[in-house]
Order: sequence, then C-alpha cells, then structure tokens
Amino acid sequence: MDYERLIDAETWAFIRKTGESYPEDAVALSIEDQRRVYDEMCHAFHQGYPDGVEVADRSAAGVPVRVYSAGHPTRTVVYFHGGGFVLGGLESHDDLCAEICLETGYRVVSVDYRLAPEHKHPAQFADAWTAALWAAETFEDPLVLAGDSAGGNLAAAVSHYARGRLDMILGQVLVYPSLGGEDDAGSYLEHAQAPLLSRDDMKFYKAARHEGEPPEADPTIEPLKDTDFSDLPPTVLVTADCDPLRDDSPAYRDRILEAGGKAHWINEPGLVHGYLRARTTVERARASFERIVVAIEALGQGIWPYDD
Repeated sequence: MDYERLIDAETWAFIRKTGESYPEDAVALSIEDQRRVYDEMCHAFHQGYPDGVEVADRSAAGVPVRVYSAGHPTRTVVYFHGGGFVLGGLESHDDLCAEICLETGYRVVSVDYRLAPEHKHPAQFADAWTAALWAAETFEDPLVLAGDSAGGNLAAAVSHYARGRLDMILGQVLVYPSLGGEDDAGSYLEHAQAPLLSRDDMKFYKAARHEGEPPEADPTIEPLKDTDFSDLPPTVLVTADCDPLRDDSPAYRDRILEAGGKAHWINEPGLVHGYLRARTTVERARASFERIVVAIEALGQGIWPYDD
C-alpha cells in the first residue's frame, strides 16, 4: 500500500508525533508498559478544557464516569473510549469529551469501563450497559451513544442490547469502530500494515478480551455477528480509509439498511486509526471531527441530515 501517496504531510507529522510516545511494536510490551506509553501519548496530545465546561467525576452504580456539562443540557451523550479494550480511561479521551460537550451543548458521560486482560468479556459490556442505564435514570434525558474504536464496539453493543430494555436512545455515532468483521478479507488485508494500527495489533486486542475463540452470534462482543438488526437507533459510522477496521462500518451500515433502519457511513480519505487526537493539527481530522459533532448534535435533536 502506497501510504506516502495516500497520507498527507500533516497526517505524517501526527503519526511521527504519536510514535515519539507510542512505538509501532507497543503490543510486544507488557500490559503495564503498554498502558504507560499509551497514557503518555494521550497526554502529549491533550488540548485542555475549553472555557465554559464543568467537569465532575462520579460513580455510575459502581462504574467510574466523568460528567461534562455546559449550560443547561437537555441531552446526554454516553461516550466509550477506544484503546483495544486494554488501554485508556477517563484521562485518555478527556479533552475530546469536553469539546463534544461544548460544541453540541449536550452533557457528556465518559465511561471508565474495566479493561482486559485482567477483566474478560463481558466485563467491558456490563460496565457500558450499567453506565448507559445510570445516565438515563440519573439525568432523565434522551441519550446519544458514541465511541471510537473499541468504544464504538461498546456503543453498538449497548444499542443492540437496549432494544426492549431502554427506549431513550436517539442514535449512535461510531468512530472507526471494531465491530467483529471478517479479519481475513477486505480492509483487514488491504491495510494490514497501516500506520498506528495493524491487523496483528487487532488480533492481540481481540485475544486479550476473552478466553479462546469469541462466542458465535453474541452482539455484546461482536455486534456484526447479531442475527437481528431491526429497531436499532439511527446510526452514523465514521472511518479512516487507511485502517484495517474500515470495512466493518459499511458492513454494519448495510445490515441496518437491510433491516429497514437508518444508517450512514462516512469514510475519511488519507486518515489513520486514532486520528481524533489530530483534530487540532491535521485539517482532514479537523473537518472529520466537525462532521462527528454535527452527527451527534443532529441525532440528539431527532434530525437525520443524510440523503442516502
């Protein structure tokens, strides 16, 4: 793959800066060291809080969460961070959640779910579901679910599980999500050696989450393996083109459309996995973040701004 041609100079600068803290072979490190270098990398990109955002750490029925608010919100975004189910937490996506709060005017609840490999599936899903229920019951506002990478997986898993259990979900916005697509075809092979996330990296994270092979047809671990895609909330999927996970999203979109639902896929040319951290330095990432914010805000208002 000719990444020198596909990826522009700004994005290469972001990739190099990421590599200063987080090496390409990070998955070869111990879990403790992986988390250390990931946290250092996230700290290097942290933008601080925009003016007007209030932040409070709380417990969502035992699950740590961080609540961001500005003014008098009437909607709540429940945000699940990325990190392969192994990395990340309240600090890794802290500034991102603050910016989503300010840009949309919605409350944002960032979820600090338990991490693998110490906590196997269904621990991550259980915490995600607990936090979503807590947000709905505590604030009594309609919800928009959102997340990136592994967090996109959890947002989708909650959406599937919520049918018939929680009727306050207005939509979901999934950013370069891992949804359980076939890892021996399509973008998994095309971008097997993509910058910042390789196919081998994905296999490591997948294996860390469970013992042995993942269960078949369990949407709480791989939403694409569900047998029923009806009655899901309006869904927006945003992907990086240079990412092995890319093709999970159009596959998921198509399953929702086939079941009569609403789903829209946005693929961002020349971008790589994790580009949300580049939203202030890379024009392509900045424009994509604006599209993500618009999607969250629109779904929160019951608006579908796409003509597919």
